[in-house]
Amino acid sequence: MRIVQTVFGTFHHFELARELERRGLLEMVYSTYPWRRLQREGVAREKVRTYPWFHTPEMVMLRMGINIHWLRDPLSYANALAFDAWTSRRLRSQPAPDVLIAISGSSLKTGRELQVRGTRMVCDRGSSHFRYQHDLVVDEFKRWDVSYPIADLRDIEREEEIYQMADAITVPSRFAARSFVEMGLPPEKVHVIPYGVRLENFRRTAEPAPGRFDVLFAGAAGLRKGVPYLLEAFSRLRHTAKRLRFAGDIRPDIKHVLERLPREHVEFLGPVSQPRLAELMSTSHVMVLPSIEEGLALVQGQAFACGCPVICTTNTGGEDLFTDGVEGFIVPIRDSDALAERMQLLADDPMLQQRMSHAALDRVRTLGGWNDYGNRWEALLLQLVSEVPAANVPPPTK
Repeated sequence: MRIVQTVFGTFHHFELARELERRGLLEMVYSTYPWRRLQREGVAREKVRTYPWFHTPEMVMLRMGINIHWLRDPLSYANALAFDAWTSRRLRSQPAPDVLIAISGSSLKTGRELQVRGTRMVCDRGSSHFRYQHDLVVDEFKRWDVSYPIADLRDIEREEEIYQMADAITVPSRFAARSFVEMGLPPEKVHVIPYGVRLENFRRTAEPAPGRFDVLFAGAAGLRKGVPYLLEAFSRLRHTAKRLRFAGDIRPDIKHVLERLPREHVEFLGPVSQPRLAELMSTSHVMVLPSIEEGLALVQGQAFACGCPVICTTNTGGEDLFTDGVEGFIVPIRDSDALAERMQLLADDPMLQQRMSHAALDRVRTLGGWNDYGNRWEALLLQLVSEVPAANVPPPTK
């Protein structure tokens, strides 16, 4: 098999590229990042081609502190079109690969042209269906009376066209897969391949302090991550020595909302190093991830490696990592009562907390790494190339 990848930047696609290269399957990976940024990803230079003309200026402006928020969506759309046109030109003069793996939003033109030549196309999406995600997050902003940046609807429409055209869609969790089916895609077209979990820097370094109840949130604190529901739930938790620590940036969208929320016994630590995060996980009685939407939060596996139980929502991919009631709890989104109830159970029952902590450490031994991720991809690719391609490729809609 000969596999080509297209990706905006890196994401998890260079983890995949390394696995494909190791198996002798990678023909080329095309990225919008400059080689100077990509050389640390561990893929041979001759296997990488770059189109950095949009992404590089954006990276420079961000590094200089120039606010380009208003330019993000139009720049992203222009980048997608230009990158697609460039990859299609590059691939026209080359033998068609067996499979094109395109990160969602890329390769509409390229994929259509290659499908005519017999290539199978996979659209790889790192979270839920784009429109499903957009509608869910917009609704969340409205609930907290925060204006949501107007999205470029052309991005959504273009991506939905790619979903229809692709021979397969890959996502990292069952939650993400359900969102595609809910939006009308046939279930047999959507394949769940959870990301590998790299835990080299995470292990239990200490024990939670007895007599206390320390709760941890890890990640960028914002409305999409469901932070208001955690703060509301934590305020109802009954314990004489409770503390909630946030490890990560505070997103601009939630800064004014925080003024309306209870914050007693709450600490905002800002971004922390991985060793510090491992220490926080080791010394916390539970990590809570109340996200409204994300494809698969790998921070959950990191917490398990430190012996920290997890309370997460159904929209974090947690069900693909652990069992509700064993290593932690899985609750509905936007449910402060459920979050408070599960935290209270652990605060009132130290033995339950310890059982879940030991179960989390046991679970880590069975979590798949990137080698397992590569194996699942190889199996899917073999399946796709063995199938007879569809007789007709959908014509362009615009």
